Amino acid sequence: MNEVTDWLTGLGLGQYARTFAEQGIDFDLLPGLTDADLQACGVAALGHRKRLLQAIASMAPQSVPAAAGAADAPAGAAPDATRFAAERRQVTVMFCDLVGFTALSTENDPEDLRQIVGAYHQVVKEAVAPFEGYIAQLLGDG
Repeated sequence: MNEVTDWLTGLGLGQYARTFAEQGIDFDLLPGLTDADLQACGVAALGHRKRLLQAIASMAPQSVPAAAGAADAPAGAAPDATRFAAERRQVTVMFCDLVGFTALSTENDPEDLRQIVGAYHQVVKEAVAPFEGYIAQLLGDG
């Protein structure tokens, strides 16, 4: 699976992975997508388009793979020294998932589901903050 497929699957919208691949939509193109682009790609459901656009808007710049940013640099441009500076750190990585999200998504309307997921994200942020943690990415219920 590629990164866009993983991302779509994490949002519960994996059915669009093939379409995104056929349209050549890579991770670096996601921030430029509009509602009209999603409609043109066959994402007919308004709720699905809104979910995709919200997820795209919440993506941190660090969530786009470094290779994508490097490909955008003009030929012959000097590399950004801060981007490639090595640093040794101790890192703890944690992945959290909202158990029963699929059932919640079928039992609640999109507005209520958005509030539930938003409350969940807030609890996660509050749990990470005392440890000076950094949330690199929020994807759907994960």
